[in-house]
Amino acid sequence: MHLNRVDELLIQSPDAVRVPLIGQALCAGFPSPADDFLEGALELPRWLVLNPPATFLWRISGSSMEGAGIYDRDLACVDRSLKPSHGSIVVAAVDGEMSCKRLVIDGNVARLAFCSPELPAFAVDELGEGLIWGVVRFSIRWHVARGRLS
Repeated sequence: MHLNRVDELLIQSPDAVRVPLIGQALCAGFPSPADDFLEGALELPRWLVLNPPATFLWRISGSSMEGAGIYDRDLACVDRSLKPSHGSIVVAAVDGEMSCKRLVIDGNVARLAFCSPELPAFAVDELGEGLIWGVVRFSIRWHVARGRLS
């Protein structure tokens, strides 16, 4: 069985919830999710999505989060209702561009860190205008050859 499109993953169960899928890759950047950026929706079991109105799926682009187990082309499930804490994987809007990073809090300094030893963490206040947009609850990764998602 080869899954080539997101809509092939629909389970159509009364115990499922539809989660919007943002059409642009997370690292591509845009001010905020809007209907113009929605690619569709994926049905997930209700027990995975605790707050459906605040939950989005976002395709990951790049390899800077591989140390956290998040790989290029994975889908990140982002919950905007969760409060980020030290160690959380977050989606942050930095100068209007969306990015996935680990939140590191050291005393009074919050840093956004890549999960790659080659890339340094940087303080949130060094970034210009920054905002934690949501917390990544989990990611979805295919462990077989993947077809295109669109």
